[in-house]
Amino acid sequence: MKNLKYKILAFTLLFSVVLIAQQTPAPKQTTAISIEGATAHLGNGNVIKNSLIMFNNGKITFVGSAMMKIARQGNVIQAQGKHIYPGFIAPNSTLGLVEVDAVRASDDMDEVGAMNPHIRSLIAYNTESKVVESMRPNGVLLGQITPRGGRISGTSSVVHFDAWNWEDAAIKEDDGIHLNWPNAFSRGRWWLGEPTMLKENKDYKNEVEELTTYFLNNKAYQASNKSPKHLPFEALQGLIDGSKKLYIHVDAERGITDAINFAKANNIKHVVIVGGYEAHKVTSLLKENNIPVLLQRVHSRPKNDDDDYDLPFKLANELVNAGILVGLENSGDMERMNARNLPFLAGTCAAYGLDKEQALSLITYNTAKILGIEDKVGSLEVGKDATLFISEGDALDMRTNKLEKAYIQGRDISLESHQTDLYKRYSNKYKN
Repeated sequence: MKNLKYKILAFTLLFSVVLIAQQTPAPKQTTAISIEGATAHLGNGNVIKNSLIMFNNGKITFVGSAMMKIARQGNVIQAQGKHIYPGFIAPNSTLGLVEVDAVRASDDMDEVGAMNPHIRSLIAYNTESKVVESMRPNGVLLGQITPRGGRISGTSSVVHFDAWNWEDAAIKEDDGIHLNWPNAFSRGRWWLGEPTMLKENKDYKNEVEELTTYFLNNKAYQASNKSPKHLPFEALQGLIDGSKKLYIHVDAERGITDAINFAKANNIKHVVIVGGYEAHKVTSLLKENNIPVLLQRVHSRPKNDDDDYDLPFKLANELVNAGILVGLENSGDMERMNARNLPFLAGTCAAYGLDKEQALSLITYNTAKILGIEDKVGSLEVGKDATLFISEGDALDMRTNKLEKAYIQGRDISLESHQTDLYKRYSNKYKN
């Protein structure tokens, strides 16, 4: 009887997810649009105060001053006093892979086994996720959908957040493979009464050797006749020929150093550090090897007793000043839901040293460059996708981030979600 109750509860939760699905995706753009008078934040550091942005057939056709004597195309939107931004990008996210954490059938973010480079997150991406649709009202219009678990989690892909299915959503398929680097140090478990101070991980050397052996076996496979076909090793070939990036999830100074040396030893062409909590200690190494960093969880507490209290807030500024290409991501507890707060992480970085436009680049142009999609999105430039939005105020400030319009590839998308529906419902209750 007890098991039956659990089954009924699980079915009810799943049914509610299906019943209240994402809105119908917006139709393809058929009429040109001109947005005039707004302050345009281009994402690449430049700003046009009285701007004219025009786009047609899903592509930006003009970016310049509204003072220019040029014919406006199609429908003209007067946006004086407002702001235009390129769509924000959420990297290293499990959006669309999990709907309800308590319902196992809706959780598809990891796979059994330790070495899974061939696992593709894209085919598990749910375009009708209610969590995904809640990103758009804050300007988060794109994301890198990333698997979790194991030593090598699998392969990520980049999508936009308004589509019928994963094929329609994909902007860049299989952009990179995600490796969780072993921890050189660990902390005690306070709930078991163990000291919480850092202590050396005795298995660290063996765990690194396992990775080394795995990649040596891959090298031998690539030099063979590849029979029988080994799917995990087939997926790793992209790291060698440069078609995929290796995203190494690592925080500690020693781990970052060892991971970079590992990548160099295995002739991996493109490496990105994800997390990078102690990246400020190895800036010379990162710059020398042209390795970007996706900083994790700006809104977090310092990890070490001797860290500055505001280290997570100012870390982006330190890395940018050192010449490192930096983007922001927000994985961790409640990571899917908190991805909507991405612009406010950038706002915090602006409050702790970065210029406002530099901070904006952390979630637009910089991230697009790191993901290898800067030719399509990340900045407002002629020829790129018309993936952008109009905000009433500063989009990096939670008080003034109020979207009026948003477009993905020129399509006028809905900014409604189950959350805005609830807001209106209960607002009316108390008004009456």
